[in-house]
Amino acid sequence: MACYRNCFCCRCCCREGETRTPEELAVLGEIPDEEEEILPRKDYESLDYDRCINEPYVEVLEGMDNKKSRQYEVVRWMMVFVIGVTVGLVGLFVDFFVHLFTKIKFTVVGSSIEKCADKGCLSLSLLELLSFNMIFVFIASLLVLIEPVAAGSGIPEIKSYLNGVKIPGIVRLRTFICKAAGVLFSVSGGLFVGKEGPMIHSGAIVGAGLPQFQSISFKRITFDFPYFRSDRDKRDFVSAGAAAGVAAAFGAPIGGTLFSLEEGSSFWNQALTWKVLFCSMSATFTLNFFRSGINYNKWGSFQLPGLLNFGEFKCPDGDKNCHLWTAVDLAFFVLMGVVGGLLGALFNCINKCLAKYRIRHVHPKAKFVRVLESLLVSMVTTVVIFAASILLGECRDLYSPATLNSSLASSEDINSTIRQFFCSNKTYNDMATLFFNPQEAAIHQLFHQDSTFSPVTLSVFFLLYFLLACWTYGVSVPSGLFVPSLLCGAAFGRLVANILKVNMGLDIYSGTFALIGAAAFLGGVVRMTISLTVILIESTNEITYGLPIMITLMVAKWTGDFFNKGIYDIHIQLKGVPLLEWETEVEMDKLTASDIMEPNLTYVYPHTRVQSLVSILRTTVYHAFPVVTENRQNERDFMKGNILISNNIRFKKSSVVTRAGEQRRRCQSMKSYPSSELRNVCDEQSAVEEPTEEGEDMLQQMLERRHVPYPNLYPDQSPSDEWTMEERFRPLTFHGLILRSQLVNLLIRGVCYSENQSSASQPRLSYAEMTEDYPRYPDIHDLDLSLLNPRMIVDVTPYMNTSPYTVSPNTRISQVFNLFRTMGLRHLPVVNAAGEIVGIITRHNLTHEFLVTKLRQHYITI
Repeated sequence: MACYRNCFCCRCCCREGETRTPEELAVLGEIPDEEEEILPRKDYESLDYDRCINEPYVEVLEGMDNKKSRQYEVVRWMMVFVIGVTVGLVGLFVDFFVHLFTKIKFTVVGSSIEKCADKGCLSLSLLELLSFNMIFVFIASLLVLIEPVAAGSGIPEIKSYLNGVKIPGIVRLRTFICKAAGVLFSVSGGLFVGKEGPMIHSGAIVGAGLPQFQSISFKRITFDFPYFRSDRDKRDFVSAGAAAGVAAAFGAPIGGTLFSLEEGSSFWNQALTWKVLFCSMSATFTLNFFRSGINYNKWGSFQLPGLLNFGEFKCPDGDKNCHLWTAVDLAFFVLMGVVGGLLGALFNCINKCLAKYRIRHVHPKAKFVRVLESLLVSMVTTVVIFAASILLGECRDLYSPATLNSSLASSEDINSTIRQFFCSNKTYNDMATLFFNPQEAAIHQLFHQDSTFSPVTLSVFFLLYFLLACWTYGVSVPSGLFVPSLLCGAAFGRLVANILKVNMGLDIYSGTFALIGAAAFLGGVVRMTISLTVILIESTNEITYGLPIMITLMVAKWTGDFFNKGIYDIHIQLKGVPLLEWETEVEMDKLTASDIMEPNLTYVYPHTRVQSLVSILRTTVYHAFPVVTENRQNERDFMKGNILISNNIRFKKSSVVTRAGEQRRRCQSMKSYPSSELRNVCDEQSAVEEPTEEGEDMLQQMLERRHVPYPNLYPDQSPSDEWTMEERFRPLTFHGLILRSQLVNLLIRGVCYSENQSSASQPRLSYAEMTEDYPRYPDIHDLDLSLLNPRMIVDVTPYMNTSPYTVSPNTRISQVFNLFRTMGLRHLPVVNAAGEIVGIITRHNLTHEFLVTKLRQHYITI
C-alpha cells in the first residue's frame, strides 16, 4: 500500500512537472540532473545606460559651454580613431604570427612526409605534427588557465555586455593578452577554430580599456583623465571596438557596424552609428595598409582588406555562357538554406550537450583536467587529419583544364597551396590539400577551384570537420567559430555543385554554390541575418550576391529557429546570463508592473545616520536604494482607506516579516562592529522584541508588538521610539535613487555632518571625485568602521538620481520591457499616482523564465 501511494505521488509529481516552468521545478527540486535547465543567475550585475542626474553632474553641465562641449566631442572622436587603429594593429599581430607558425609547421612536416613516403617512416612525420600541434595547444590552454574568461570566441560574453550585463573580467587587460596570444597558438596548433571571433572580443576589450587610461593590472600607472567614467560611455566604446574587430577580421566595416547593432547594443542613436562606422573604417584601413605593405611591399596599395577575404568571383575570360548565378539557382539556394538550417541546428544541439557535460564533469574538477581535454582534442584532430590525408585522399590531375580558373586573392599561388602527398609528380592529394593548409587557403580552394575535389573527399571532409569543430568549440582555448563554419559549409556547397554538374548536367558556377553553402551553414549555426549578409557581401566584393545570400540566411535562420537557438544564445543561456531579447511575447501583456516588481524594498531617508547606512550596506546585496520620506500629509486619508494610498497595504504587509528577519540579521552584523555605540543600539532593539511562540501568526505578532524596521534611519527619531501600525504602513514618497557605490564612496570620504550642525556643513564631492574609482568602486567590507562616528548623519540628496525613469503599477509588461531594454536601465522604480514607491523592477524581473513563472501564477490566480 505504501509502495502504491509512493508511486501514485511520483506519477502526480511527474504529471504536474510536465506543465511547470523550469524555474518552478528548480525551486521545488523536481528536476533530474540530466534534464536540468540552467536558469538566469541573480548574481550578474547590470550596467546602467541611464545618466545619474544629481548635483555634481548638473554642476559639470553648467560649467560646460559650447567650446568645452566641442573639445569633449573631439576627444571622443580621437578615442574612437585610436581604438580602430589599435584593433587593426592587434589583427596584424595575430595574423603575422599565425602565418609564421603555420608556415614553419607545414614546411617541416611536409618535407618529412615527402621523405618518409618512400622510406616508410610516416610515424616520425606524425610525431612531428603531433609535437607542433600539442605544444601550441598546450600554450593556449595555459593562457586560458591564467584568465578563464579568455576561452572560447568571446562573442557570447560581448553580446551579453552590450545587452547590459556585466560579466566579471570580460574586458580586462589580462583577458586581452591571454586572448590575443592564445588564439594565435590555438589556430597554429591545428585545431578547427578561427581567429575572427576572438578578434571581436579583443576589439571590445580595447574599446573598453583604452579610453579609461587606467588598468587594474598596472595600478601604479595612472593618468589624470576624468572623461568617460560611466557605463554609458564605456558601452559605446565597447560597441565601437567590437565593430572594429569584425571589420578587421573580414574587411567589412559596414558589416561590423551592423553586427554591433544587431547582436548587442540595447541603446542606439545616430551619433553612435557614425562613431562606430568611423572606428570600423579605421581598423580596416590600418590592417589593410600594413598587410599590403608587408606581403606585397606596396605600401598604400590596400589590396588585403581583412584577415579573411574570399577573393574575386568571376567567370573565365572569353566564356560568354558562364554566369555566377541565375534566377533558377535561387530554388537550389532555398533548399540549401533549409539543409544548412538543419545542419546548424544539429551542430548546436550536439555542442550544447557537450557543453553541459563539461559544466557537470570537467569544470568542477582540477584546472589541469581542462588542459588535458584540450590536448586530447588536439591529438585526435591531428591523427584524424593525418590518417584521412593518407588513406582517403585521391590523386587528381594537377594540370587539368578544369583548374585553370583559379583566383586566389592572397600572396600564395595555386602551386604553393596544393599538396602532392603520396601522389605522382603530375597529380596531387585533394584531401591533404584541404587539411594541410591554413583554413583561409582551404576556403579559397573550395571557392575558386573548379572540379578539383571528388564527392567522396568533400563528403568525408565535411563529416570530419563537422564533428571535430563541434567537439572543439568549448574547450579551454581561445577559439572562433566563423571560419570552421564557413569551411564546413563551403565543402557542403561544393558537394551540391558537383552533384548538380555531374549527375544533372547543369551549367552552374561551383564557387557560387560553395559560397551559398558556407552562408547556409554559418547562418544555421549563429542565426545572424542583417550583419552576416553584409559581412559576406563585403568579403566577396560582389554586390550581385546580395539577394541569394540574404535569402539563404533567412531560410537557414527560420529553419534552425524551429529546433533551437543560435550557438551564441545557447552558450549565453548555459552561463545563466539574464539576457533580454528585443521584445516580449504578446501573451505577457496580461501582466502588469505590479505583478513582476519586487515589493520588499530596502530604502533610505534623505538624511540617514552612518550606523544605518553601514548596517544596510553590510546586510543587503542591492545595488540601488530608493530615497523616501514618510507621507505624513496623507496619513489621515490613508487611515480612512483612500484607494490611491491604501493600495500600498498589500505590498507592505508582505514585507513586514521580511523586514523583521532583515532587522535581526543587521543586529548580528552590528555586534561585530568595532564601535561600542553600534553594539549598544543593537542591544536596545533586541530588548524591545518579545519572544515568539510557535504556531502563532507571525504577521499578527509584528502588527501588535513594537518594532523598529531599521535602526535610526531618520535623525529626529531614536531607536527606542515606538512605531505604531499606522507608522509602519505609512506611505513612502519617492524622491530618487542612490547607488550602493555612491553610498560607499560617501562613507569612505567622510561626507557627513553631526547632529548639532546643519546639512550645509557637510563636505561636497565633485563629479570627478564621485567617479574617480570607476569601474571598480570600493566595497563596504573594506571600510574601516573604527574611523566612523555612527551618530553622524549623511545627506544623500545631492548625490541621488532625482529623475530616474519610473512606471505606474498598472503599466503593461511590453511597455515596461521596451523602456527597460531600449534605455539600457538597471533599476526601474514602480511609483503610484500619489508619488509613492511600491516596488522596483530589475533585469531579473524581465527575463523570459521569470515572466513565464509570473504568467502561470496569474493564470492560477484567475
